[in-house]
Amino acid sequence: MSTRAADAWDPRDLPPQDGRSYLVTGANAGLGFFTSEKLARAGAHVIMSGRHPNRLQAAHDALEARVPGASVETLLLDVANPGSIRAAAASVRGGLFQRARLDGVVFNAGVVHTPHARETTRDGRELVFATNALGHFVLGAELLTQLAKAATPRHRPRMVWLGSVSTLLGRHAPEDPQLENGYGGWKAYVQSKVAVQALGFEADARLRDAGVPVDSVVAHPGYSIGGRSPRVTGVSEPGLLKRLRDGLQAPIAQGKDTGADPIVRALLDPAIEGGEYWGPRLLTRGEPARQRPSATSSDPEVRARLWEACEHLAGLTWPFDKAARATR
Repeated sequence: MSTRAADAWDPRDLPPQDGRSYLVTGANAGLGFFTSEKLARAGAHVIMSGRHPNRLQAAHDALEARVPGASVETLLLDVANPGSIRAAAASVRGGLFQRARLDGVVFNAGVVHTPHARETTRDGRELVFATNALGHFVLGAELLTQLAKAATPRHRPRMVWLGSVSTLLGRHAPEDPQLENGYGGWKAYVQSKVAVQALGFEADARLRDAGVPVDSVVAHPGYSIGGRSPRVTGVSEPGLLKRLRDGLQAPIAQGKDTGADPIVRALLDPAIEGGEYWGPRLLTRGEPARQRPSATSSDPEVRARLWEACEHLAGLTWPFDKAARATR
């Protein structure tokens, strides 16, 4: 296990990322936007993805206004739609962006405010699981070889899966990933995040076994809320009531700009190894620190079962052999 002094990483002074390119899903708001902004400030080329064209363009324009000279592009991507995922990944692989290489991807997009009743996607998958977990599983498969191509002896590309502190609140083992029986909004959210974390840890184990020089890391933002986040026109505009209400939670909460720090560190810190779990030092708030994941999401049996379930639901397997060959 690698170690690093807590004060050796300054979220306000990131390592230069000039020449590197990163894709962030759900980049038009919240954690995704602030993650994209931090990467752009460090000199990275950022591909901001989202499913709403107008919101995505507004976020793009806001980022350029906040970071003059930022290198940023947009990509339409709906992680709940397999066709959209494959089309977006094909655009990345096909070199349709300013930079052909891909050094990392942040699996951020997701459903936070879950529907009260069970809903399904066009292809019949439960909406919350499909958006938070299954869609990113598909995207990871589609982009794996592209990530591997960017590897060098001194640089390992990364994928960062967005977990949640909620996974520590009960076991929530995903015996029924799509909640075909006993759906509940909170259960759907927590179970999907257990799945995200389990997939992130299992991905790293399988990448190592296959000899693919890509790391998989899991990070969570703690309790990051909109009312404590900076105002960004067209992106983050909490009203007075929300700011007052969220302000009462100051002892345990932080803004989404700060919540993005563990995500960015998980993506960029060269001292971090694949399979690690990062979040705020005080669990719900604070500077990034390595943490211990829930027992359920790190359970090898749960991980393997969810991986196989996603393979079945998505109708694909990750191209580990092809990705390994791409680096030779």
